[in-house]
Amino acid sequence: MKGRWTYWLMMAAVGALLVACASIGSPEGGPRDYTPPQVVKTSPEPGTVNFKGNKVKIVFDEIVNLKDQQKKVIISPAPRTMPLIRTVGKKVTVEFRDTLQDNTTYVIDFSNAIEDNNESNQLDGYTFAFSTGNQIDTLAVSGIVLRANDLEPMQHVIVGLHSNLDDTAFTNIPLERVSRTNDRGKFTIRNLKPGNYHLFALNDVDGDYHMARTEDIAFLDEIIVPTTSEFTSQDTVFTYDRRIDTVMTATHTLYLPNDLLLCMFNEGYRSHYVKQTARPADNKLHVLFGAPNDTLPRLEVIKPAEHARDWYRVERTPANDSLFYWITDSAMIKTDTLQVAMTYLRTDTADRLVQVTDTIRFGYRKPSSQVKEEEKKAKEREERAKRLAQLLEKQEKAAAQGKELSEGEQEELKELQHVDPNEIPKLAMDLAKAGTIDVGDSIILKFDAPIASINPAGVHFEVKRDTLWVPYAGPVPQFRLVDDYNPMRYWLPVTTLPDSTYRLTIDSAAVVSVYGLCNVKLSKELKVKGLEQYANVYFKVNVKDGAFVELLGSSEKLLRTVPVSNGTFAFINVSPGSYYLRLTIDSNGNGKWDTGNYKEHLQPEEVYYYPKKLRLRANWDLDEDWNIYQTALDLQKPEDIRRNKPEQAKNKVEKKQDKGQDDEEEEDEFGTGITNSYTGNKYNDAKNNRRMNRQRVR
Repeated sequence: MKGRWTYWLMMAAVGALLVACASIGSPEGGPRDYTPPQVVKTSPEPGTVNFKGNKVKIVFDEIVNLKDQQKKVIISPAPRTMPLIRTVGKKVTVEFRDTLQDNTTYVIDFSNAIEDNNESNQLDGYTFAFSTGNQIDTLAVSGIVLRANDLEPMQHVIVGLHSNLDDTAFTNIPLERVSRTNDRGKFTIRNLKPGNYHLFALNDVDGDYHMARTEDIAFLDEIIVPTTSEFTSQDTVFTYDRRIDTVMTATHTLYLPNDLLLCMFNEGYRSHYVKQTARPADNKLHVLFGAPNDTLPRLEVIKPAEHARDWYRVERTPANDSLFYWITDSAMIKTDTLQVAMTYLRTDTADRLVQVTDTIRFGYRKPSSQVKEEEKKAKEREERAKRLAQLLEKQEKAAAQGKELSEGEQEELKELQHVDPNEIPKLAMDLAKAGTIDVGDSIILKFDAPIASINPAGVHFEVKRDTLWVPYAGPVPQFRLVDDYNPMRYWLPVTTLPDSTYRLTIDSAAVVSVYGLCNVKLSKELKVKGLEQYANVYFKVNVKDGAFVELLGSSEKLLRTVPVSNGTFAFINVSPGSYYLRLTIDSNGNGKWDTGNYKEHLQPEEVYYYPKKLRLRANWDLDEDWNIYQTALDLQKPEDIRRNKPEQAKNKVEKKQDKGQDDEEEEDEFGTGITNSYTGNKYNDAKNNRRMNRQRVR
């Protein structure tokens, strides 16, 4: 019996071996590698003192690549010439091309630029430090940089320190110790000496490590003093039956401050100069300035000498930096080249605004296609007029003889005498919004040229009662310009009621442009939605006054703005959908967000986001409370509308997908041990709440 079992087992093994040998295919690749490259050895050793060479070598356990090294890798203190950084196989080398400073700690911060060759697993937050002196500095500070006006994390911008506390250091001297923010806007400046520092952030476009007025910047007014603090933590080991086995206590070093908040802004400085002049059409001039202007330039026509005194209508932007001059003088329109003396403000070499006058030539030549089309139409009109004259002469002779033209000639004569309305130039106009409109929408009329007059007698506004149209109660108000910027947008100041239908009719030739063109008849119906189709939003907020709130759409498009009054605000009659809220502390009360100014030590106005998406339904009211300090500032902006999102490391994403895990809260990459929110002193409530919550978990 035993021999029989042995025989069958041997036969089964041989059969399995034969099957395996006969199967031709690729070998299994094994499980997916999620491990980032690991450092095997370095030359010199990390933390080396009295370093005399000019090259650093770092060897890894697998072949590595450097990704976006120009954007991510930074060396502190910054050398005058960027070192040569290369990867060859498993080795990364950094070769300095400047003489290293004496008695200085150098830090090479690779961020997450190092990744393995096969799976692109990133080695996140790797730094290498050494010293050319007999000791190495060890202090560190950390925080976050957010864009001031919308709380976006500022990715890969420079953050640096100055021990020179003079205000001019940031504008004249390269930053002493620097680091870069990561893809979440967070930063750590490592290996610092003890001392007092000023902290700055800089989007260093020109690469000189100090501020230019056109660059994005951030600064803290208070002095930063790097320090350390010791704290202990306890880990408990349990037995299999959940009894305490061992309690282990560890001591850790906390590098402070670790909650620095920098709000980045741009001062909006631009030089005043004429950026571009053009004549896009025979009846239009365009002047583009390099910066906003408080006043309009003064234009005096040199050629043609004979022209109307009031020769233009101006269309402009609110900042007066882009101006279109619609020429109304027919003689000027026909002139090929106009010469204009323009007096305006220009920035001189001393950065002062001075008044200057330039002579500008505006030439215009019609496109050849337009010239050919006009010549073709002119020839057709000439031939038509010639044939019409022939038929009229023949008709006159026939009548004198008591005869008539043939039937075909009479039809041809009628056709030639008829004027095709499509050939008559017309003023184009239309409603900005027609059909179904919202409660509170203005009735706006758009034209394609500036308007000379609108005849009120030709404007009719009616309301629908059951199936009948009845005139609007009282006289129809006259159309008015929407604003001073655009001479081609008018609005009708009438009050429309919810759940009502109106009809606007404008008779032909009721509107005349500055070029003498008239409109054709327009008739449009407008149905106003009922109140039951809307939602209302009511909020109490811990800001009494001096603030305004913006209602934002899904793409962060500004939809409405309301002031905060006595700690409350409301948005009435909002269409169903998803929305977001942004609150601005309006320090100067001008109703808009204002940027900062470094020279004046003026920080940008504070901005807060309601951290939840508003999901509004029809015929529904939302009533909420909002403490703008309750959520840490870096966590306030909802993820749906955040644009500067962190890079999704391939290994992390695929690992979670393989394991079916949901996103978990990230550990603080800076190892500060207490909080991964960076809210600054103004927002300590949120930081303290988070610390207390974590202590409860422990």
